[in-house]
Amino acid sequence: MKLAGKVALVTGSGRGIGREIALKLASEGASVVVNDLDPVPAEETVAAIVAMGGKAVACAGSVTEKGFAERFVNTAIEQLGGLDIIVNNAGYTWDNVIHKMTDEQWHAIIDVHVTAPFQILRAASEYLRVQTKKEAMEGREVFRKVVNISSIAGTGGNAGQANYSAGKAAIIGLTKAMSKEWGRYKVNVNCVAFGLIKTRLTEAAAGTDASIDVEGRKIKVGVNPDLLKTMEAMVPLGRAGTPTEAAGSVYLFCIPESDYVSGQVLICGGGFSM
Repeated sequence: MKLAGKVALVTGSGRGIGREIALKLASEGASVVVNDLDPVPAEETVAAIVAMGGKAVACAGSVTEKGFAERFVNTAIEQLGGLDIIVNNAGYTWDNVIHKMTDEQWHAIIDVHVTAPFQILRAASEYLRVQTKKEAMEGREVFRKVVNISSIAGTGGNAGQANYSAGKAAIIGLTKAMSKEWGRYKVNVNCVAFGLIKTRLTEAAAGTDASIDVEGRKIKVGVNPDLLKTMEAMVPLGRAGTPTEAAGSVYLFCIPESDYVSGQVLICGGGFSM
């Protein structure tokens, strides 16, 4: 129970990797604010945490909506009594080659992967500043954690994903800047860049036209099964990762053993990077 007494925010935690992150943190004692676009999956994750003896509350809604960041942070402080861990995980892809990519596609992806994390961190800053000052006056050194989620598309680029690659590169820049700005507050700010992880965004049955609904937009998801096999063959470990394995890499940055690690990017890609 390395996270006993801690309170965590995890965006996009109703499904997939985010859900596994929330469950992992809760299994180690953290209370979790679960977020998803839709209330149902958010409440399902909350129920799963409660069933395992943990504590969680839901805060449904889009991370890009006006006022969400403040509502999210306040949910942790007011309902769970504090804020110790922030995991900026929410996101999706909306691919196209650049000569076909619209402004809407560009801004939607940049907003969810960069602007929303920035707004959440900004909303948390006053609480962190006040708490750190109070703890210092009491002679205590308390470390808090921020884990931003990137991708190997952000470290090496990916054709057809100018928006996503730019966003995921930008979150690395934000991570490094905040690690320097918040070091005085004893906040470790790190980043995990995922490689090929099996989620609903990468897996689609052959012959189907899978899509997700994001605020009224139908976004096509999934990778051609033959292409997926080729991609897996390029991974030194021989397969795609699981959401549980992805969550484990985030967990490493949340535990006390990482208290002197900040401003770093960990690639969770089975040995593959671009």
